[in-house]
Amino acid sequence: MHLSKKAEYALRATIHLGIASELGLTTVAGADLAEANRLPLKFVERILQELREAGIVETRRGKFGGYALAKAPDSIRIGDLVRLMDGRLAPICCASENAYQRCSCPDEDHCGLRMLMIDVRNAIANILDRYTIAQVVEVTLRKMRRDGIEPPFASHLNLQDKASANKRRADPEDGFLAGLSQLALQTSSVPDETESP
Repeated sequence: MHLSKKAEYALRATIHLGIASELGLTTVAGADLAEANRLPLKFVERILQELREAGIVETRRGKFGGYALAKAPDSIRIGDLVRLMDGRLAPICCASENAYQRCSCPDEDHCGLRMLMIDVRNAIANILDRYTIAQVVEVTLRKMRRDGIEPPFASHLNLQDKASANKRRADPEDGFLAGLSQLALQTSSVPDETESP
């Protein structure tokens, strides 16, 4: 699977809208979303228009207008956003469940490549469909707070001065699943108040 730039930016914008919502902002200006993602405003606006047409994002007019999530963040699955933008999760079209197209293989039913790519599609879908924007936002904010990084749009709430982000190499411990695992560990280590001593 190759995630297009359009899908990547749609995911980033949706995650940022989720972060803004979690911080208590009702809307975010398109220019602020573009700046947070370091993208051209026109490109971000086209993506937001598609997300609006799909019912994921809504626009609000007026002095404090802008963009907001139209759905609860825990109801927006990552896989659905990728499919909306890219059409399919499968690396080849004959392995797609939602956007199937016949390939040039003479015996598709017994094609080893197709069987392998169906397993790849299933593995990708199992991960992307398991997680929601709300979960990604939660892990992202927790990690930002741990590292002393100000979340996007926090300055709109008159919070602390922007902390400078440390540039580091990609560390497996910084992945989403690792962050989710840390959250599960923290949750399981909290004593149950209903238990007697």
